[in-house]
Parts: sequence; structure tokens; C-alpha cells
Amino acid sequence: MSQITSQDRTRQIALIVGGAVAIAVAAWGSGAFGGDAIQNASSGALAATATVLAPGTGAFSIWSLIYLALIVTAILHALPSRAASPHYRALGWWLLASLVLNAAWITVAQLGLLGLTVPVIALLVAVLARCFVILRNLPPAAGIDRAVLGTTIGLYLGWACVATVANVTAVFAFSDLDLTFLPEAVWIVAVLAVAVAICVALVLGARRRFLAFGVAAAATWGLAWIAVGRLTDGPDSQVAVTASISAAAITLIAGVVAVARPESEAR
Repeated sequence: MSQITSQDRTRQIALIVGGAVAIAVAAWGSGAFGGDAIQNASSGALAATATVLAPGTGAFSIWSLIYLALIVTAILHALPSRAASPHYRALGWWLLASLVLNAAWITVAQLGLLGLTVPVIALLVAVLARCFVILRNLPPAAGIDRAVLGTTIGLYLGWACVATVANVTAVFAFSDLDLTFLPEAVWIVAVLAVAVAICVALVLGARRRFLAFGVAAAATWGLAWIAVGRLTDGPDSQVAVTASISAAAITLIAGVVAVARPESEAR
């Protein structure tokens, strides 16, 4: 293993501090310190009932799992034995950037700056996609790092893809743009078709079993909860129910295929 440098120590400390700040901001965004929760901010544009492509309320419990995975990743990253690891060296600063962008998204949403949430979440997806590419191109990590890094980045990216769909839909729905020329059924199917195409491409192109599993699990979860939301909370949309269930099923099948095949075939 390479010699540990001061840059390694700085990166380790930065990720721990960034993780702590991100969790504190997330708690603030949930209303834990008083004030409105995210779903009530921005005039309710990001609520589970705001649009036909908003996941139901229960979907957002996945954040608990994502934050737990990030905490475990940060702890492993901070261990002396991981300081000079090529995986953590390559991913550390990008993971920190994702935490900063996630905190930024919560902040602009809480401030009611709905339009700014789209470029922020787009940057978040881009950063996570960079983490995805780095991990798929590196040799497989050893031991627990292999499972933790792949699952963490996969879950984070898979959920961010679905969240982007909901976010963009909310911005259009609460804007002054006249979109009545486009039938609702058409844009629902089109948006979900693009989302599932991206998710399936990520899952089948992951090369790493845990990475594919994470993306598939989170994306399937989010897409399925769009259907649950329309069936329970509203607004009603049979097209959204059918399309989101189909999208979730396709993503799940892709995940099963990616996880079941020998990883040696995906290298």
C-alpha cells in the first residue's frame, strides 16, 4: 500500500466533518429543530401529494438507510488502514461533494427557492455518477469495503435519479409554464421511460455486483412508491400507477440479472 500523506489525513477529516454537517442539515430539513419539514416548504411543491410523479410519503424513509450507509463509509474511510486505499483516495472528495450538494438542496428547498433545486440536484446526480464510474472502473475492493462502497453509492445514485424525476416535475407543475398542449398521459409515460432507461443502463453497466444492487434497489423502491402514492395519497392517476409499476418491474428485473451473473463477466 502507498505511504500515507497529509492529503490523506485531510481528506479523512473532511469527510467526517462533512458527514456530520450533512446529517445536521438533514435533521433541520426534516423539521427536527422546528420549522417546516421539506414536504411543507416551497409552498408544498415537494410534498408527496404535490404531483402525479411524487413518491408516496413512505418512500423517503430510504434516506435513513442512505445516511446510515454514508456514516459507515465515512467511518471506514477514517480508519488508518484505509488512509492510502486507492478506492478511498479516488472517491473521498467526490463523496464529500455529494454531501455538500445534498445539504445545499435541502437549504434552497427550505428557503423556498424551488427553481434552484433542479440545478443543485442535477449536480448531485452528476457527482454521484462520477463516483459510480470511478468504482466500476477500479479493481474490486476487498472485504467489507467492497459491499459498503458499492451499496452506498448505488443506493444514493438510484434514489437521486428517482428524486430528480419528482423534483423536475414539481418545478414544472408549480411554474407559470403552460403545458396543457401536452396530454398528461404522454408526458408521464415519457418521463418514466427516460428514468427507467437511465436506471437500467446504470444497473447493467455497473460491473460490480453491490453497485448494481444498490442502484436497482433504490430505483425500484422509488418508482414503486410513485404508484403507492397515487393509490393512497393522491393525486389520482391510473396512467402514473401503471407506468411506475412497469418501470419498477423493469428495473427490478435488470437488478436481478446484474446481481445474478458472475462478476467476472462484468469486469
